[in-house]
Amino acid sequence: MTIFTKYEPGTFSWVDLMSPDAAAARSFYQELCGWGAIDNPTDQGGVYTQFTLRDLPVAGLGEMNDEMKSSGMPAIWNSYVSVQDVEATTARASELGAGVVMPPMQVMQAGRMAILADPTGAQFSLWEPGEHVGAGVVNEPVSLSWNELASADPDQASRFYQDLFGWAMEEADGGYRVILNNGRPNGGIMALGPERAGMPSYWGVYLAVDDCDASLGRAEQLGARVLVPAMDIPQGRFGTVQDPQGGVITLMKIDAPD
Repeated sequence: MTIFTKYEPGTFSWVDLMSPDAAAARSFYQELCGWGAIDNPTDQGGVYTQFTLRDLPVAGLGEMNDEMKSSGMPAIWNSYVSVQDVEATTARASELGAGVVMPPMQVMQAGRMAILADPTGAQFSLWEPGEHVGAGVVNEPVSLSWNELASADPDQASRFYQDLFGWAMEEADGGYRVILNNGRPNGGIMALGPERAGMPSYWGVYLAVDDCDASLGRAEQLGARVLVPAMDIPQGRFGTVQDPQGGVITLMKIDAPD
């Protein structure tokens, strides 16, 4: 069990899902993961759901606004990087070629956030913590375990994030890059393969599970579509599903180190 009460700047600290049908998505993930859920009112008059594991925050859920829905925007899992100063980091990202999707804003007493798009088009979020530092538990079953960028230009993306957050990149098999933040693994970067030619770059979210095959099977029973069947890699076994509302997430059984 890994419990967090703070995150070093440059660390992925939170994920949330924007869905066209938050009520249905809430039901799906509670059934799949066994999460608790706390609904919080937002400044815009909506509801933001905080999923919990043993009463600790583990992920979030919000409903797309009407403009997002009418534009045909797909459901999306967002990855948040903890920063000390969201305004300064947003300004630096702009200098490095990022687009500002949503400028810095206050989220009640929870903290401050911004949404950016890196120079290859992948969206990610910044989080300057207030009362909410991020996920209270990670790296155990049904909690966040990894954030991974699939990029149309991994070289350009790597340079951008190195300059913005000071990340180091460790080369692995097949051109995969492990992100290191202050020497600790903090996600990965891979190239969009030919089978995904034309797709925009994106940050994907991994949830740890006890049993990959069983979790994929349960997700299918609940109406999800399996996009990547279960397969083995040196770190464990994973598969990717699209939930009934369109959100894509990877489920992974992580093998304990020898």
